[in-house]
Amino acid sequence: MRTVGVEEELLLVDRESGEPRALSSAVLARAARDTKAGSAVEKQADDYREPEEETFERELHGEQLEFATQPRTSMDDLAKEVDRWRGDAARHAGDVGGAVAALATSPLPVSPSVNAGSRFQWMEEQFGLTTQEQLTCGCHVHVSVDSDEEGVAVIDRIRSWLPVLLALSANSPFWQGNDSLYSSYRSRVWGRWPMAGPTEIFGSAARYEEQVEEMVATGVLRDRGMVYFDARLSHRYPTVEIRVADVCLEARSTVLIATLARALVETAARDWRADRPPLSHGVASLRLAAWQAARSGPDGTLLHPTTMRPAPGDEVVRSLVDHVRDALEDSGDLDRARGTTEDLLKHGNGARVQRDLLRRTGSLREVVAECVRRTRPA
Repeated sequence: MRTVGVEEELLLVDRESGEPRALSSAVLARAARDTKAGSAVEKQADDYREPEEETFERELHGEQLEFATQPRTSMDDLAKEVDRWRGDAARHAGDVGGAVAALATSPLPVSPSVNAGSRFQWMEEQFGLTTQEQLTCGCHVHVSVDSDEEGVAVIDRIRSWLPVLLALSANSPFWQGNDSLYSSYRSRVWGRWPMAGPTEIFGSAARYEEQVEEMVATGVLRDRGMVYFDARLSHRYPTVEIRVADVCLEARSTVLIATLARALVETAARDWRADRPPLSHGVASLRLAAWQAARSGPDGTLLHPTTMRPAPGDEVVRSLVDHVRDALEDSGDLDRARGTTEDLLKHGNGARVQRDLLRRTGSLREVVAECVRRTRPA
């Protein structure tokens, strides 16, 4: 069975006001200190907890914290690990007067601070305001592949389904204190990077590598790690890295995105082995599909991945589950994926939850406070 791992970016906020705070250095220092002291983060009898200095990472802005899970084959194990690291992140942030919120953008106004470091400083000088304003939190899913050739074949065949994952995960309706009118405004901000977005059909690993080398050779990018395709070959691991999702408000939604992502990769690999060609939609159509997914989430209209024609969002989401049904069944994930999907369609993704909270409370601070509570595992 293919392994799957998750990288989640969390927003660091003030414990009292809910405003973003540049606490990443303090939180990382706290995690490292606790690990070295052997307190609160001792190795457990199970295998879900890894050394924290290898798990939590600094991101572009001081108001962010990232963690990465280990590769897992069991979605139950993945869920336990996501809960653990969210809980530890919350504990460490609390120790320095903060909190963590699984929010893809800050509902409250913020002036982000770029972290120190040569890479981040290079980005700030190269991309200017795009870098300064890029305080967004995403969820990246790594799914193992047997070879670069298989990985590129997968990337070619999942392109049109990725906007559906974006719609399900959408968790960023607010920007600088205002309703953006989008479900995922994070994806619109992320799209400002010139190296981000959907890709053409590559057809082979050689063509993929040629494209990456051409991009790096322009000098616009510092290195291949800045190739921000919606789905790419990881430059560190033998995986396809799917990068379209917002960080999800609740951990079970993260696990759903990971489950569907693995099933998409497996389904695409089977299609490749069976000589079934990828859908031929152009990049322009894929951009429109991503825009529509960001605008409405699953509550409105989405572009159907096979036809690129508008259809009700819930029908499109169910068509994704049907598309990967065999893979889900073979991995034992079908019933839970269906159940979690239907629950999300009924009760809403993070964007709907945030807007409902604002309608009930009239306060974006209360929205943040409730999202902090929902981020931390029970």
